[in-house]
Amino acid sequence: MSPFRIRLLLLFAVAIAATSAVISYAISVMAGRAFERLDEERTRALVAQFQREIDVRGREVSRRVESLAGSEPVKRIAADLHGPGADLSLYADQARLLANEQALDFLEIVGPDGAIVSSAHYPARFGYKKAWLVDPKIDWNRRAAFVEIEELPEEKAPGLIAVRAIQTAGGVLYVAGGQRIGKGFLEAIALPAGMHAELYRDTGREGPPDLHSVAQRVRLTGREASVRTDSGETSAVHGIPLNGREKEVMSVLMVTSSRRDLFELTGFIRTVGLLGAAAGILIGAAIAWWASARVTRPVRELAAGAREVAAGNWGARVTLDSRDEMGELAGAFNKMTEQLASQRDRLIQVERVAAWRELARRLAHELKNPLFPLQITVENLQRARNLDAAQFHEVFDESTSTLLAELSHLKSIIGRFSDFARMPAPRFEKVRLGEFLPDIARLFEPQWQAPGQPRIESSIEIEDAAITVDADPDQLNRAVRNLVLNAMDAMPSGGTITLRARRGAGGAVLEVADTGAGLTKEECERLFTPYYTTKTHGTGLGLAIVQSVVSDHGGKIGVESEPGKGSTFRIELPERSGSNGASSDRG
Repeated sequence: MSPFRIRLLLLFAVAIAATSAVISYAISVMAGRAFERLDEERTRALVAQFQREIDVRGREVSRRVESLAGSEPVKRIAADLHGPGADLSLYADQARLLANEQALDFLEIVGPDGAIVSSAHYPARFGYKKAWLVDPKIDWNRRAAFVEIEELPEEKAPGLIAVRAIQTAGGVLYVAGGQRIGKGFLEAIALPAGMHAELYRDTGREGPPDLHSVAQRVRLTGREASVRTDSGETSAVHGIPLNGREKEVMSVLMVTSSRRDLFELTGFIRTVGLLGAAAGILIGAAIAWWASARVTRPVRELAAGAREVAAGNWGARVTLDSRDEMGELAGAFNKMTEQLASQRDRLIQVERVAAWRELARRLAHELKNPLFPLQITVENLQRARNLDAAQFHEVFDESTSTLLAELSHLKSIIGRFSDFARMPAPRFEKVRLGEFLPDIARLFEPQWQAPGQPRIESSIEIEDAAITVDADPDQLNRAVRNLVLNAMDAMPSGGTITLRARRGAGGAVLEVADTGAGLTKEECERLFTPYYTTKTHGTGLGLAIVQSVVSDHGGKIGVESEPGKGSTFRIELPERSGSNGASSDRG
């Protein structure tokens, strides 16, 4: 079996296995995300249901406590409490009787000084002070029920508490009652399958670490918190704070959601993916065996034709009777060889640019080497001037200044050569010429209209505002700006610069025209040669850079000019390049 067929078999196998893995992974991820959303929705629904239950129970507790506050036994206690020789011990059991009457788990009657007169759930607290009840800033008769931790003989328990105040001749009597928030309270909430809810109040570390971690975070931040656990089966724990009268966290509702269904689904997807990959590899191997035999022969013929082209025979042809993709490939190969001859001029142009770019790189490398030691020598001579005579001092300064200025000029030239040598490969995007050319004109407008400078008029001619090309916008901008600068230099006394865009054969045509002195035929032929310039000052790299940019874009550049009639530089660009550039429009 040929190496090509072996590689093709391996390619099929790897492609099918990779596809199966990607599909399995994608389905697992989507299933996980869907499960997360469902779990979050269920948790939010449970929290909302719990809050509604709190509100309903709170209103009911408030109603019952208000009913007790207006009852005859409480009014009698309020009247007797401030009478002469009142015996508070007579009311020690009164709260228990009233709590049973209203089905309240907690009930305390508290005097004006905050002392407990009677307690239903903890009779031994008779006489204890509840200072927070006597806060004058709180209107208890308008205050809704709130969560409070109540003292019991053997424990502390969270309760939904309401307080009502009764104004008497001797002060205010407080009635504080409520119901316990416990297992019975939570049983009233309909929990979806796989979810469990409980109250967590411990602050020590004797409880489960995950619950303790969530509870601590809720207590510290006062906000909801979540964590995933892994105890036998993975689950998620969500903590919801239950706030007291001062918005402090009195207890934490823990909602635990099992993730066993997700684990089972993920395992099933993984198993199906593995079985599918195994079956696909077997089927793919059989298909690859047949396809490789069908493909090998035409490929060998194409390889032979390619070798002929590589040897210089650009007229080589491949003959295939197939009408499938291999036949299309053979046709494309033959068309390619036909086009090679017609593209020789452009290839020569590209090679010329590459050769000059290499020359510029080498020249920059050679010229940079002596710069640093020369500069160090000049600086050392400047430091030594104080050791010489006064007459030498003036001559020395003038000489070193001139030398340093020339070095700076040399650096500038080397920098331009380096820029030319390091021009990066273009990054293609869709460029809309109807926006591109006006942007360049706006860039130069202040310079054209500057006071005291030769006045330059501008004209923009766009055949179709929708013309677009695949191009690197930065490099194309740089090329057109170089042409505009070249046109400005050709019109020292002012004139008109025209920017044009029109559709061409298979692409677009950009033109930059000026009304300057024009060029001779010889100058036009040498104009794009690196380091050639018609200016008194300059490196001659501007137009070479333009040609390099256009060549990298698969286009062509030319110039039409006559002495005394101005010049027109024309850039021809294909509408679509062979690069995978970005598709976003850019002006």
